[in-house]
Amino acid sequence: MAVKNIMIVGVGGQGTLLTSRILGGLTIAGGYDVKLSEVHGMAQRGGSVVTFVRYGEKVAEPIVEEGQADVIIAFERLEALRYAHFLKKDGVLIVNDWRIDPMPVVIGAARYPENILEDLEKEYKVYKVDATEESKKLGNPKVFNLIVLGVAAQHMDFTKEQWYEVIEKTVPQKTVELNKKAFDVGYTLK
Repeated sequence: MAVKNIMIVGVGGQGTLLTSRILGGLTIAGGYDVKLSEVHGMAQRGGSVVTFVRYGEKVAEPIVEEGQADVIIAFERLEALRYAHFLKKDGVLIVNDWRIDPMPVVIGAARYPENILEDLEKEYKVYKVDATEESKKLGNPKVFNLIVLGVAAQHMDFTKEQWYEVIEKTVPQKTVELNKKAFDVGYTLK
């Protein structure tokens, strides 16, 4: 199997690191060699966070090069735009249709781009989900990242049961059922 390259992009505090731990656990459980790498404004709330997950029979390095990502999971529209050039020609971009204004926009030094998803759809295969709204229906907006991950799971080579097993081992025990429900919401969206 060729090495698969996954990127998770978002803003600090959105659960990108938890999501990468789930993906890493899943690929290890699948028997693959896995490399994870976190870059940019990691723990800083509001800062851009990027995580690379690379898996296959043998993975040499953790960084995904531009134009090489099979899947990009974006927890926010502007982050999807910022990193879309990492996607390979036949790759997929899964985007939470949500807006978080970065500091330059907040202070009035920049404007948030219009029509981000429409522009991305002209060049890339985009799957958008309003995971933030869907998670509110479940009673906890924090689980939106599992909804987005559920959509992404449709484009990866693992069974739903394998995802469940890793979710159960990775998320806090008292949130297992809620996180599995959130994953199911995304997994059934088309």
